[in-house]
Amino acid sequence: MTELLQAAEERRQILFRYKHLLETCKNIVTRADIKLVRRAFDLSLQDQDGKRRSNGEPAIYRTLSISQIVVEELGLGRTSVICSLLYDIVQKDRISISEIKRLFGSKVAQIISGLVKVTDIYKQNTSQHSDNFRKLLLSFADDVRVVLIILADRLFHLRNVGNKSVQEQKALATEIEFLYIPLAHRLGMYNVKSDMEDLALRYLKPDIYFEILQKLKDTEEQRLSFIEDFVTPIKKELDQHHLKYKIKARTKTIASILNKMEKKQVEFEEVYDIFAIRIILKSSPRKEKSDCWKVYSAVSDLYRPNPERLRDWITIPKSNGYESLHTTVLGPQNRWVEVQIRTKRMNKIAEQGFAAHWKYKGQKEEGGLDNWLQDIREVLESQQGNSIDLIDEFKADLYNKEIYVFTPKGDLKQLPAGATLLDFAYSIHSDLGDKCIGGTINQRNVSIRQELKNGDQVAITTSNSQKPKSDWLSFVKTTKAKNKIRLSMKENMMKEADLGKETLKRRMKNWKIEFCDENVRKLMSHYKYKLAMDLYFGIATDLHDLSEIKDILTKQEEEEKLVATEVPAYSPRKIVKEGDDVLIVDQNISNVDYSLAKCCNPIFGDDIFGFLTIGKGIRIHRVGCSNAKEMQTRYPYRVVKANWSEKGSASYQAVIHVTGNDELGIVSNISDVISKDLRVQMRSISVDTNDGSFDGKLTVVVSNTEHLDTLIVKLKRIKGVVRVSRYNLLE
Repeated sequence: MTELLQAAEERRQILFRYKHLLETCKNIVTRADIKLVRRAFDLSLQDQDGKRRSNGEPAIYRTLSISQIVVEELGLGRTSVICSLLYDIVQKDRISISEIKRLFGSKVAQIISGLVKVTDIYKQNTSQHSDNFRKLLLSFADDVRVVLIILADRLFHLRNVGNKSVQEQKALATEIEFLYIPLAHRLGMYNVKSDMEDLALRYLKPDIYFEILQKLKDTEEQRLSFIEDFVTPIKKELDQHHLKYKIKARTKTIASILNKMEKKQVEFEEVYDIFAIRIILKSSPRKEKSDCWKVYSAVSDLYRPNPERLRDWITIPKSNGYESLHTTVLGPQNRWVEVQIRTKRMNKIAEQGFAAHWKYKGQKEEGGLDNWLQDIREVLESQQGNSIDLIDEFKADLYNKEIYVFTPKGDLKQLPAGATLLDFAYSIHSDLGDKCIGGTINQRNVSIRQELKNGDQVAITTSNSQKPKSDWLSFVKTTKAKNKIRLSMKENMMKEADLGKETLKRRMKNWKIEFCDENVRKLMSHYKYKLAMDLYFGIATDLHDLSEIKDILTKQEEEEKLVATEVPAYSPRKIVKEGDDVLIVDQNISNVDYSLAKCCNPIFGDDIFGFLTIGKGIRIHRVGCSNAKEMQTRYPYRVVKANWSEKGSASYQAVIHVTGNDELGIVSNISDVISKDLRVQMRSISVDTNDGSFDGKLTVVVSNTEHLDTLIVKLKRIKGVVRVSRYNLLE
């Protein structure tokens, strides 16, 4: 009977969720569209009938939840809803792409093909340093809806990862932080971005997350009281202008607060802009700009604005469609408050990004995003190898602030802040960039290095004799410019390398030495080249003397034999030091040394892991080590589990970072606390002073993390000390 009741409740819940999905869609789909959505739902429900997720819920719940995110939070329409309902069953070969095309059309089939491709890549290795990761990004560049539906999928999993293992939580949070948060930022989906940032922080740095969350709760009443005092005069002023509006107070996300604390090196209590006031107007398209400036005038009459903090994204919106007027004013209690002024239409775009922008502007206005996706595709397709520089540059472009400059014909070009004349040239055409020798900004002659500013009118001067140079990479800002420069330089290098190869062939023939792979590898090994092309280029440019090359080839060298050591199956191993069992490592690798990493100085009680190095055994690192993320994402196959045994050795080295006011006797007081009060051994102390403040690093020996925490608490109590924290050295 209980099972029957549960089944009935689940059917009711499925129907309720489906109806809610349709209600959310009702303003963007016709009756004919609803029939297509229902057909997709029926196919998905039929396939998933009786199947359950790991938490016991019906599998269809997940599909409907992702579709709800696609519509409600990302603002997408019928095509994306159908794709989100169907891609899972297509990926499992329950229905073919050709059948999808027959039932739903070619566009749905194309997007689902992209989604299935991404899902297949995820089954392999999506490490940021792998070729599969490049394929993943290329799949995103096919159609922006592929990006958005996968974004919805990852957001759903991040929201529901609480019942998974800590390792799975951190892996997903790391992936979200690395790729999807920057993508949401670039697409203008700030609500989704903020949610992802906080959830990722919760699983990557839970202690910090919950500490800030508690502080927000503790200060909530005080914050609400201040907001009420601040907005009451504004409401009266806006009512007198007969404006229709809503005022909302938006508290900064926990991740944003932490970022501000780290950037400014301040405590929570010192972050002045914990919240912002948002004024949302109901205004006709014709009066939007004038109404927003009318509100700005009213606010600035009541509170003194900071002119350096005025941001006008109404006159020239951001490239992702974001429109708003921002000002920071001095409110009650002499506290600075950010005020954001926008209309209902602008607010929708701010929350849902490009998707909402299309709805208001129409499909013909997708060109900005199409150009951006095309740039990504060009960079990814032309980049060779698995260089992490590509991904770093890709992310940097996503986050860059923007400037707007004009061509000689008056066309507007958007570039990242800090872009140079050369960046502008490459943004027009790669050939223009390759031949650029300078130009003019506002009719004034400038060099290719000249940095551009908002509103500049730019013209380019070229020369057919000009060629890209390696030093250009040091001052261009855009990924597109860097990629085109590398590509042109590589083409020139290949031409030179061909000449070098022919030169080597001729000389070896004269020396009666065979030109073969073995001899080429011998030269590459001697000169430490990874590619033969680099060797040939060095010969062509006279970097290597040919007589020296002859000596290398004729000299008999001993052959080195490389012996591959297989890693045996799992079996825990204890590491013994000074008679104590200190560590347990989840990999039985015989004849391998173990040591504590100097970059993070792990101490008994820290969360740790092992990393298999080349020639230096296993290094034990703290989970919070500054190098941990790169090791775990770039070399996951070399990471091994490690934990402390029940007892540890008596001493571990730790480095403590202390900052404060440069008061008389401060160093002496710190030394007294360490040496006399806690009777720990201090290995070294270094202190730098500047403008009445000091910055010190102390190296001490402690027995475990509790011992270290006690020491830090004691140091914080010293008069003049402002901040005490554990310090990570970089190897």
